[in-house]
Amino acid sequence: MKTISSKTAIVTGAGHPKGIGRAICRQLALAGVNIAALDLTDAVGLDTVAQDLESLGVKACSIECDVTSPMSISNAVEQVRRSLGPVDLLVNNAGIAAGVSDFLEIREDDWTASLAVNLLGTVNMCSAIIPNMLKQDRGVIVNIASLAGLGAIEGIPANYTASKFAVVGLTKQLALQYASQGIRVNAVCPGSITTQMYDNLMQRMSDENGISLEDAIAIESESIPLGYSANPDQIGHAVVFLASDKATYMTGVCMPVAGGMSAGL
Repeated sequence: MKTISSKTAIVTGAGHPKGIGRAICRQLALAGVNIAALDLTDAVGLDTVAQDLESLGVKACSIECDVTSPMSISNAVEQVRRSLGPVDLLVNNAGIAAGVSDFLEIREDDWTASLAVNLLGTVNMCSAIIPNMLKQDRGVIVNIASLAGLGAIEGIPANYTASKFAVVGLTKQLALQYASQGIRVNAVCPGSITTQMYDNLMQRMSDENGISLEDAIAIESESIPLGYSANPDQIGHAVVFLASDKATYMTGVCMPVAGGMSAGL
């Protein structure tokens, strides 16, 4: 999609080989976007991301960054500017899936972590990037929320659901505030995607319900009208679209990419 070729993007949570963030980086690179891939120091494979992306013909860098730390973000953003120039696109993908299905069994530290990473990590990144987008009179932000941010889904921890509802609300408020200043803010709300988080969720469903892992996966697939859990690249396609000139009249949209799966209550 040549409308975003040669632009520069920051993608958070981009380290894990099976993650949505890595897939987003790959699809943006295929569209010609230069990529700064951010993740924690212990993220699996972060050191290989830039090399993989550069093999697709774009400029790229991999930077260790903790989205819960404004200082870490400030240092990372400065590195991006030195390496790749002004940031045109921010993709807030970093997130965690802590907690258990039973509300009363969720630990306080699971609530704290969910809000710190899923919500405030997004807030921190936006706070660091929006001022420069305002100076440029343009910019695109895509937040990776969740289908669980649009409705309560059975089996999903309440702390995760609450944090993703908050990301959806933040997306809409930022879209409203900055629409007249050339900044579009949208969200992608993935359903069942075959990432490392999916693997953990399926194992937890198996353990909590006393069923085999295969049965847990089958139950999950049966809840999806299209009949299967998606590859992370399909979320990357949605991000590329929202970042492109094909979506210039879209802001404040929180788009489910879920194979028809219901967002629940």
